Amino acid sequence: AAAAAETPEVLRECGCKGIRTCLICERQRGGDPPWELPPAKTYRFIYCSDTGWAVGAEESDFEGWAFPFPGVMLIEDFVTQEEEAELVRLMDRDPWKLSQSGRRKQDYGPKVNFRKQKLKTEGFCGLPSFSREVVRRMSLYPGLEGFRPVEQCNLDYCPERGSAIDPHLDDAWLWGERLVSLNLLSPTVLSMCREAPGSLLLCSAPSAAPEALVDSVIAPSRSVLCQEVEVAIPLPARSLLVLTGAARHQWKHAIHRRHIEARRVCVTFRELSAEFGPGGGQQELGQELLRIAFSFQGRPV
Repeated sequence: AAAAAETPEVLRECGCKGIRTCLICERQRGGDPPWELPPAKTYRFIYCSDTGWAVGAEESDFEGWAFPFPGVMLIEDFVTQEEEAELVRLMDRDPWKLSQSGRRKQDYGPKVNFRKQKLKTEGFCGLPSFSREVVRRMSLYPGLEGFRPVEQCNLDYCPERGSAIDPHLDDAWLWGERLVSLNLLSPTVLSMCREAPGSLLLCSAPSAAPEALVDSVIAPSRSVLCQEVEVAIPLPARSLLVLTGAARHQWKHAIHRRHIEARRVCVTFRELSAEFGPGGGQQELGQELLRIAFSFQGRPV
């Protein structure tokens, strides 16, 4: 089974459960997928890293209009092509487990039951050795000072499997404010949506730096329903994405099948919440998790 998982062309099973499907199980079952796709969002906006705003897509009803989209930091060329190739080579030495929606995964972290809010450290022996330099380099960037991840999840996406991930919010009981992902091998798009009622206030799309946009923020001219909006964040290969604040806690994130055009490996790092930090109710457990994580002796669990 492990050998088959390495080659999508000979894979005979997948990790899909419930309503989730991939191209493999859809072909095996025949006909249409056994679930109904949610309706696509009506209006698409594109995140602009230069201004920090989401701008209406070209030739759409909201072309030329925008709204501020805080909580996103994108660092391009975080690793070199040589480093990228070496990181993936080292990951591929260990087995990939089948996961939902055509993905494969490798987990380095404690075993967690989020529903019962319980975790176990058994089997967790740290982040992998090849991540030591990546973690060190992250801490050099403004906004990532003191970032100390205790969990790393590698996800392998492939167009032959129809890989995707549904819109979701990451847990906030165990995982802290910053979610950090390294995008390797191919570019893709992170799609953000928000199910909250109400409207987003729009202004003319800015062309200046964020500090020059105060007047536009005060005087919005149009609005659009939150539930009809999707914000696309283009992710170049070798870029590092950081989500905080509203982008982390209010906007769900997803990867659509159509945005996987070649093999893509995503490496996501998560830090501890305040509950597991200094003064928190589970401070001692948090210290133990950090001690294990930063031994950098991990193997996938």
